[in-house]
Formats: sequence, C-alpha cells, structure tokens
Amino acid sequence: MKSIYKHNDAAYIILQQKPIHHFAKTMDDTHPNMEYVNMFMKCLGADHVLRTPTHFLFCETIPDVDFEIVE
Repeated sequence: MKSIYKHNDAAYIILQQKPIHHFAKTMDDTHPNMEYVNMFMKCLGADHVLRTPTHFLFCETIPDVDFEIVE
C-alpha cells in the first residue's frame, strides 16, 4: 500500500523514498546531484519530488477533484 503525503494544498502518493546521500557524486559529497534525482524521478514515472531533511520523496500528484452539487 502506498503512502499519501500532503504538502501545502496538494496531496501526493509516495512512490518511493531514497536517502539524499544516494544522489551524491562522491561518498564525501554532501550535496546531491539534481540531474541524478531528475533521472531517477523519470525512471520511476513520478511527476514530483519532495525533500525532507534526510530523504527525497518521489511522488505522483493526486489531482484535485472538481465537482458540482446538483439539487
């Protein structure tokens, strides 16, 4: 079962989480290579990436539902 994460006014299905250090160019590098993050996002089929202090969350956006109340 996938988790749902709400950020601001949007909801996301978390497809996968990966620690930030998995995307560093070298073991000593503390900054992730965003090109690697983008490639991984596309490979998963995610349409959005969120970042926590320790992880990247690869997500699928849950679209807003438009509806009308008919009486």
